[in-house]
Amino acid sequence: MNLLALETSTECCSVALECNGEIVARSEYAPRRHAELLLPMCEEVLAEAGIVRRQLDAIAVGRGPGAFTGVRLAISAAQGIALALDVPVFPVSSLAALALDVPVDGHALLAVIDARMGEVYAGVFERDIDGLVSLIGTESVGAPDRLVLAAGSPWAVIGTGWGTYREAIVARLG
Repeated sequence: MNLLALETSTECCSVALECNGEIVARSEYAPRRHAELLLPMCEEVLAEAGIVRRQLDAIAVGRGPGAFTGVRLAISAAQGIALALDVPVFPVSSLAALALDVPVDGHALLAVIDARMGEVYAGVFERDIDGLVSLIGTESVGAPDRLVLAAGSPWAVIGTGWGTYREAIVARLG
């Protein structure tokens, strides 16, 4: 399977291609430059993998939560490419994708993205035996000091919200 993945819901613009079990990726911290970078990154990963667009089987796209303009950009690009190639689009939670990047097993996973203006996008996840993550409850947006988290549980935290609101989140973890 040849799967192209697009993610632009945060300050990072990212494209990855899974081709024959290998992953080729590009990612750049580039606030407000996603529109100029996204399609060239797509072409770069395809060229590096040695395939052309018509060899794609599906598109995965970060559906947010995140910056409205960034989410719109990735979804529009994914839909356009998929429509032209007649391949399916699979929306992926940006928070779940973050949670998948946490290497710790046996911990509750908290993915938090800085939503600006004193708020975070947050999701609590658990990892299953296959290494996949499942959302516990619902994704939310709000002040970090209002997160509802089980105190005393071992936690692994990831995302830009952790760097910005560490103290408020630690207070919620007990």
